[in-house]
Amino acid sequence: MAKRAYSPKEVLAKKYKTLPWGEKWSGPFGEVPVNETWFISGASASGKSSFVMQLAKELCNYGTTLYLSYEEGISQSFQMRIKRERMSEVQGRFRVITDDTYEELAERLGRPKSAKFVIIDSFQESGITYDQFMELISRFHRKSFIFISQEYKGEPAGKPAGRLKYKAGIKIRVVGYKAYCQGRFTGDPGSCYTIWEEGELRTSNNIEKDEHKETDSGA
Repeated sequence: MAKRAYSPKEVLAKKYKTLPWGEKWSGPFGEVPVNETWFISGASASGKSSFVMQLAKELCNYGTTLYLSYEEGISQSFQMRIKRERMSEVQGRFRVITDDTYEELAERLGRPKSAKFVIIDSFQESGITYDQFMELISRFHRKSFIFISQEYKGEPAGKPAGRLKYKAGIKIRVVGYKAYCQGRFTGDPGSCYTIWEEGELRTSNNIEKDEHKETDSGA
């Protein structure tokens, strides 16, 4: 039997529930469906981990958020980030796990009142394959999966991560304490989310110093 084909009228009539966040988030990232797949990447020391924690806190306003800390575990740096972003303010809506297997995660997400937002940090350290995550996304299609990826030479580390990036509707790259959206929903591709203003200024000043050094050396 042939699968159903949709008319333009049927496509346009379809309704999507989006995150009701304010201009701070909707400006750079747009009106994002609550069950969208995210892909966040960035070099080490770019502000990526801080951005992810800030995003997690924002998402707690709209549902329980589960943070899978595969890469850091419950390390001192992770603890400091929890404190800095005041995650105790969302105590009842934020949970951290460190070592769920695919089977354990699937069982956890299948429970009543399980998390609406699932952050995987990082995809490479999770031990869960691309195909297994696609199964989870399909099975729990009402949830939002947010994947954090390591980078190698400015690109997602490994072919599976590259495939995952193309699958995601929201693609974000963090550079110099700014998060830039490369996804499908932003109306202004040039806009960005500032993670840490002081860090952004330091990064900008260092870039300017390097440019002056290059100019002086070439004179």
